Amino acid sequence: MTVTDELSSATTSPVSKGARTRQAILEAAVARFGRDGYRATSVADIARDANVGGTVAYTYFPNKESLFLAAVDEDAAGLIRKGLDHLESVTDPEWRHTLLFFVADAVNDHPLAKRLLAGLEPEVTERVLELPALADLRRAVTDRLRSEQAQGRVRADVDPELIGPGLVAIVLSLLMSIVQIGGGTALQYATAVDAVIRSAVEPDLT
Repeated sequence: MTVTDELSSATTSPVSKGARTRQAILEAAVARFGRDGYRATSVADIARDANVGGTVAYTYFPNKESLFLAAVDEDAAGLIRKGLDHLESVTDPEWRHTLLFFVADAVNDHPLAKRLLAGLEPEVTERVLELPALADLRRAVTDRLRSEQAQGRVRADVDPELIGPGLVAIVLSLLMSIVQIGGGTALQYATAVDAVIRSAVEPDLT
């Protein structure tokens, strides 16, 4: 290793170590808040779960509330990105139906997002609606509808800018129902909802 490499390593290592520490704290916060909730969780609990000193978390997050909100943003955005990944991987119109199932299947891997969808942290539930990742999903759905409209798969009189966010709202509403009352009960309506969406956006080919 050259002197330049050593200096570079000395310069960058604290930053990367700090980023790793922050991420470890954030991941521990997602798990702990997701399991026990905001009120029953302390920053000390999270620091212990992350294997850092009791005051280290305050280096990255000034208080418990800021850590909680960062954890909410991290976990909810991760769940929404799963929906974006699915949307990008499916090339046929079935995405309108399968998007819900894919996100519903992924929600168990996101305990804090699931807790919010279950209505257990009502003070911050609305924060999910403001996430940049959700805006990205709305935009992706809108673009997909516009593309399918150009292909003749979506009615010419449909406004993708209006219907796209509406579809995302429906997915979120159904996802909340699945989390709150159970997938077995809520998912039985998914096909019916899909039929409504099809009748609303697909051209009449008869």
